[in-house]
Amino acid sequence: MRPSVMKFSIAQLSRTPSHRPQYHSFRRYLLTLTLSENTLFYFPKRDLQKTTYPSPILRTPLTSQTFGSQAAPAMETRIVKVPSKGSLGQFRPGDGLAKLNHWEVQCENKLALEALQDAAHLLRTKDTPVAFPTETVYGLGADATRTPSVKGIYSAKGRPSDNPLISHVCDLEMLRQYLGHTDETDPIPQRYRALIERFWPGPLTILLPNPVPSKLAPEVTAGLKTFGVRMPSSTLALSLIKLAGVPLAAPSANASTKPSPTAAQHVMDDLNGKIELILDGGHCQVGVESTVVDGLCDPPVVLRPGGIGIDELRSCPGWENVSIAYQDKSEEGKAAPRAPGMKYKHYSPKATVVLYESSFGEGGNGIASLDLKAANGTVNGHASNDERKGRVVGVIRTQRWKSGAGLRCASFQHLTDVQGPDEDDSPFQVYEGDLLDEKEQPIGKILDIDLGRGTEGIARGLFAALREFDRRGADTIFVDGIEDRSDIAAAVMNRLRKAASETRA
Repeated sequence: MRPSVMKFSIAQLSRTPSHRPQYHSFRRYLLTLTLSENTLFYFPKRDLQKTTYPSPILRTPLTSQTFGSQAAPAMETRIVKVPSKGSLGQFRPGDGLAKLNHWEVQCENKLALEALQDAAHLLRTKDTPVAFPTETVYGLGADATRTPSVKGIYSAKGRPSDNPLISHVCDLEMLRQYLGHTDETDPIPQRYRALIERFWPGPLTILLPNPVPSKLAPEVTAGLKTFGVRMPSSTLALSLIKLAGVPLAAPSANASTKPSPTAAQHVMDDLNGKIELILDGGHCQVGVESTVVDGLCDPPVVLRPGGIGIDELRSCPGWENVSIAYQDKSEEGKAAPRAPGMKYKHYSPKATVVLYESSFGEGGNGIASLDLKAANGTVNGHASNDERKGRVVGVIRTQRWKSGAGLRCASFQHLTDVQGPDEDDSPFQVYEGDLLDEKEQPIGKILDIDLGRGTEGIARGLFAALREFDRRGADTIFVDGIEDRSDIAAAVMNRLRKAASETRA
């Protein structure tokens, strides 16, 4: 298909009310502007041309976000499915820590190997990060040893550069290459060895001294004297790191402050046009990020709750007195954070989130009618009250609320299923109904998701549920909180408290 060409003056264009151009810099031309998703106007030296690209040629819309002054350069983003059948690799046999010394790539599926080799080549040769799945959430990976590569992460995510990044290694041989020399035979500190043997590979990040000089790019540590590192349990991630040949700095593959992605489509929703490649390995098993611990201080501390609970940590030698050193609110305005997720707002959808803590007895039966007016200000361009027609309220149910969470509603119908990490898993279901006022008249829509009573299921589905409501235009999301006394429940509530605009406790 040959693009059509139209010539007209800038004055003619500016007089057309329906055209509201947005101007962007673009190297090859004097000026460019976008009028629709797939239409790019530009002004060469001699004339003005309008070129409409068919979808196969231009899959990534050129918009103001694409060419914003702080945004990453526009590019085509593709999702590549990595076949799940067949082995992707294994550790060489060994005892104790030696069982984690060496990861071997052994791809039984040719297509899977080609996808991983392609991604590894991009990581070695380009400065654009690659999104890939881990057991926790999808990560946005870049070569942790090269500054331009690491800066690509900050550019794609819009992430503050004083927020440290976690490095991911495939085996202990790789980790030891980035540790300084010590008097001991093994540079891995003694206090961590019990944790590594029990929880690696898995959702646990440890803080280690950053040697001087360091092989890691300074942007990874954000100026700190330590660096965070973990060994993921995803065989896809381990084989990708091995093929890349370097540790991968990899925060969650979402736009900064947004809910973490647990599926490839979540990454596409946030980073389309900002990265080249998303490896699709299905849904994530854990659903919340790794636990971050600091064993260099005494007593050791948990800096971020995650996939490993504090009770599990306390069962390991040297960690009996581990304490909590994180807050459930972002620590804005303070010094550089010791670990990701501590300083800035995280995990937040566009909608206002109202969290009902499990300790809030009055919320046991559902949402108070007055709480439809709880969210202050303007949400999604509309006043936040229950008088406006067309209001959309989302309800995330866990262990206490029944369908509708006590609100007046009617005409519930099933909208869609959102699949879990395994094909055999029961997906959570999204229902929609009419939201009614005191006179039983419709005033809007209610969206309802039940994540079930099990903590692990709630963790796996939480971020996906928040994203689903965002996608459906929810103005306010009410969430039934859970008790955070056990293991992964603390991570779930930590994320919810950071996401919440208001809390009922």
